[in-house]
Amino acid sequence: MGIFNKILGNASEVSSEKLNEKYGRLLSSNEQIELGFKLLRDTFMFTNKRLLLIDVQGLTGSKVEYKSMPYKSISRFSLETAGTFDLDAELKIWISSADQPAISKKFNKSVDVYMVQRFLADKVL
Repeated sequence: MGIFNKILGNASEVSSEKLNEKYGRLLSSNEQIELGFKLLRDTFMFTNKRLLLIDVQGLTGSKVEYKSMPYKSISRFSLETAGTFDLDAELKIWISSADQPAISKKFNKSVDVYMVQRFLADKVL
């Protein structure tokens, strides 16, 4: 089921140690990765200061876009939990006064989406 979830674009949790090894050079001083998730090629991380999105582009994956979103920029967010037939949960994040969510990420059932929501609420509210 793991590869099936990745193909569908569902995120699974990754340890902060692994993420720190790979992306530690993106962090500012006194910044730590607190939560991280991996999709097929993309990664997103919640640090103590911001949300980092790593978007691997192209066929070879040599082009990478790094998006940094300070928590103060997040105006609202929503969480849609998994259902009986819909096996994934979805987190949507809006920036400033945008009508459409700037970020939409799906999680597989192994991720505690309530913990993700609580973490984000602690940072944003």
